[in-house]
Amino acid sequence: MAQNHSTITNPSAFPLGVPNDAYAKYFIGQSYLAPLVSGKEINVSNVTFEAGCRNNWHIHHKACQILIAVGGHGYYQEWGKESVELNPGDVVYVEPETKHWHGAAPDSDFAHIAIMNVVDGASNEWLEPVEAEYDALRCIDEAAKSM
Repeated sequence: MAQNHSTITNPSAFPLGVPNDAYAKYFIGQSYLAPLVSGKEINVSNVTFEAGCRNNWHIHHKACQILIAVGGHGYYQEWGKESVELNPGDVVYVEPETKHWHGAAPDSDFAHIAIMNVVDGASNEWLEPVEAEYDALRCIDEAAKSM
């Protein structure tokens, strides 16, 4: 479980993977990617986020996504809705065409399994960084710690 990189200890039993350099421009902070299954019908990967790391708002066109939290503490949010805390064992179904983001809590590394079906013509549309929404979560987390 303790595969170390520069600043992170793997928070899950799944492989940490390698720095997610191919998608780094769509993330704030460092993430790691460990492909688990790559097939004609489905792709499964473990994605690990260092504390404070999150991806930009994005949309999966034509394909759904399932996120299974497997380590640490994180968040998921759909556009226009409140954020949802993610802890090991939590599962999120993201319908196609849903604008959303996911990532680690400000003070916790986080890992989730991402499952996506393979669909002809599917694509990801990467949008703006998550800033104000994440700052609001940071304030909520800090207030909870001071209680």
